[in-house]
Amino acid sequence: MSVIFIIIAAILLLGPLIAIHEFGHYFVARKLGVKVLVYSIGFGPTLLKWTSKKSGIQYQLSALPLGGYVKMLDEREGNVAEEDLPKAFNRQSPWKRIAIVAAGPLINLAFAVVLFWILFLPSQEQLNTRVGSVVPNSPAATVQMQVGDKITAIDGTSVSSWEKLNFALVDRVGETGVISIDAERAGQVQNFKLPIEYFLKDQSQSPLDALGFTPYRPHIAAVITKLSDDGAAIRQGMKVGDKIVAIDSVKMNDWFDVVRIVQASPEKLLKIDVLRQNKLVQLEVMPQGKRDNMGNVSGVLGVQSDPGKVTVPAEYKQTIQYSPIEALTMAVDKTGQISGMILNSIVKMVRGLIGLDNLSGPITIAKVAGQSAEMGWQTFISFMALMSVSLGILNLLPIPMLDGGHLVYYFIELIRGKPVSEQIQIVGLKIGMVLLGSMMLLALFNDFMRL
Repeated sequence: MSVIFIIIAAILLLGPLIAIHEFGHYFVARKLGVKVLVYSIGFGPTLLKWTSKKSGIQYQLSALPLGGYVKMLDEREGNVAEEDLPKAFNRQSPWKRIAIVAAGPLINLAFAVVLFWILFLPSQEQLNTRVGSVVPNSPAATVQMQVGDKITAIDGTSVSSWEKLNFALVDRVGETGVISIDAERAGQVQNFKLPIEYFLKDQSQSPLDALGFTPYRPHIAAVITKLSDDGAAIRQGMKVGDKIVAIDSVKMNDWFDVVRIVQASPEKLLKIDVLRQNKLVQLEVMPQGKRDNMGNVSGVLGVQSDPGKVTVPAEYKQTIQYSPIEALTMAVDKTGQISGMILNSIVKMVRGLIGLDNLSGPITIAKVAGQSAEMGWQTFISFMALMSVSLGILNLLPIPMLDGGHLVYYFIELIRGKPVSEQIQIVGLKIGMVLLGSMMLLALFNDFMRL
């Protein structure tokens, strides 16, 4: 994936989200009679600008597409003509200022609803929540979950898809205790209590891998059909046609067993038994370490297997078709669910239950945007919706410099009957600059560590 493609994908992702966020402030301000001076997408040097002859508003596109701003008439930022005083932002009632400031984050959340609604409209054939495999010696195996169990609820929350199931599990990140799982078996609902300890704290595993159960996966024989020219496997003597029968004396039932062990063993010497022309050959191979976008390192051998024609049994499939109203309800529900998950993660990060190394900056966002664009329009729209929710929720945090910090001041003014003093606001501004600056530096540091 080229750097140019990544940059274009990032601009196509962040540009509309920033434009919509600032449009929220702009639209409500104009509707409430506040004079808007500048509507800018981006910061820094101006690339393009146009001034409306009718309204006098300057619309501009700036060089750094990591934010934007709407500049409104304000006595605190310069002299205001007497006839324009009623149009100054600082002269508006607290409720009007609250509406203007809140409009940006709220329109991001509304935009996410629209995007999710679009994704929910087409008919979808997907795997149902029936367990396809249980990993030996895992928490799921310990409580005797079985292949074929159909999961219906997580911690009392109904789940009808693997996506909802994963969201429910991610909500328990960093926690210690038990996860309650309801599953249907032979027409009877059974309850399983899976023990967890600092669940997904480093987020190096998926929730399902950590608990030890997975969706249905077709049987793919552990036979090598292709070797990478520069992979570890070809250098250590593996050949096309080799059937991997065991790794470190552990029997390999299918290709997924091979992938699971190899990915968990970066830079670790593995003893691999292969069947070659009906003869058992023992090899020692060290998977290369490959770092993903979140900085997690997994093992790679440089081998592939051809799955052939994949057929999913009917009992593991479900077709979902929503009406426009049902799709809208699902979109609102998903937006609310993701919002809650983000807020919960922030709280757990502050409490130390989630590592700060999970913070991501613009580099990681750009890389993920590029990958999602390569995977198709649905994946890209889904990622855009997720980023729109994140932008909306993060801007509502009560941190000075963010929309949420301004909202705190205006609500205090509403309660006290007088505005927060300029001195306190200046102190808050400095604190906000330090907090945001520290978060941005940490996110950038994490980004560079993931390169």
